[in-house]
Amino acid sequence: EKKTANNNKLFFNIAFNYGSRQEIIEAAKKIYKATTRNDINIEKLDEKTFSDYLFMKGCPDPDFLIRTSGEYRVSNFLLWQIAYCEFYFVKTLWPDFKRKNFLKAIYYY
Repeated sequence: EKKTANNNKLFFNIAFNYGSRQEIIEAAKKIYKATTRNDINIEKLDEKTFSDYLFMKGCPDPDFLIRTSGEYRVSNFLLWQIAYCEFYFVKTLWPDFKRKNFLKAIYYY
């Protein structure tokens, strides 16, 4: 953690027990509460402000998403954040995903 504390160029995200729909609902609830306290003006709500209420506040949106297991769906993963993301689908299961698989994905990107 100390070695990467100042890292701001490359992010690697893995989500456990995460659901993007729930994240969006939680953000909406927080925004509602903020408007009732007059912390934010609902008329000035924009994408940036909404993003600030998501779980990954401060992290950039992904540029590239590798989807393992042969599924061609995003499975409720970062639905807001992957709007402009490039996707790479591979049949390899996550536990079997090796360096060669990663390099192939990067080459594709």
